[in-house]
Amino acid sequence: MLRLSQRHLNLLETCPPKFKQLYISQDNLVPNPENEERQVWGSQFHLLMQQRELGLPLDSILTTEKELAASLEALIKEVPELSISPAQANRAAEHYRTLGVNDYLLSVIYDLVITQEDRAQILDWKTYLKPREQERLARDWQTRLYLYVLAETSDYAPEQISMTYWFVKLPKKPQSYTFTYSSQQHQQTKVDLQELLNNLDNWLHNYNEFPCLVTCKAKCDYAQELSQLNSESNGDRLEEKIQAIPEVVI
Repeated sequence: MLRLSQRHLNLLETCPPKFKQLYISQDNLVPNPENEERQVWGSQFHLLMQQRELGLPLDSILTTEKELAASLEALIKEVPELSISPAQANRAAEHYRTLGVNDYLLSVIYDLVITQEDRAQILDWKTYLKPREQERLARDWQTRLYLYVLAETSDYAPEQISMTYWFVKLPKKPQSYTFTYSSQQHQQTKVDLQELLNNLDNWLHNYNEFPCLVTCKAKCDYAQELSQLNSESNGDRLEEKIQAIPEVVI
């Protein structure tokens, strides 16, 4: 079974040719040092939150990483759920779940899931400074897939599930977006997910048919580059240009 995460779904929906390049052909792009630095900080913060949930000592980290310590302290002040005791709710950090759909295995990793008898809360730590538009985040496959998988793999009704993003990096005060869920949203996600996976089925059976989408051609730098590349005849030049195309930020 082909394993798919929310990143795969976002890219598949946005730019099928780039999905093919990165995940089917596995042509890696040149790393961006600035992005790598942000990812390292984000990974450190997620590890810190996981250690906190496990009750492991944090002194050695907090005394040397002042920025991480300040972000953690600010987040704890703003998030009441972080003070819920194990006696009041079940808590799971870096919680991994999978859901099989057709020939695909959908996988999610929840930063923190808090479950009580009548509700389940998903908390996700975002380590970039500015929240994206809330409407765009609602359409993002992370939001949709995380809510969908939890509803499909638990006894909670969609209306009992919510997801909150916390934007944690200082100097801004931690901010949040919360998304509730409904049976109607759940059914729509099921329909949209099936359509996306059906497209992937068709494209995999026709290996060279990962098309640029009409909806993104006008604004997709990658689609414009492909158009230029297809008009050239030098194979070496094609490969050189493909490797130079920057990754689309979802």
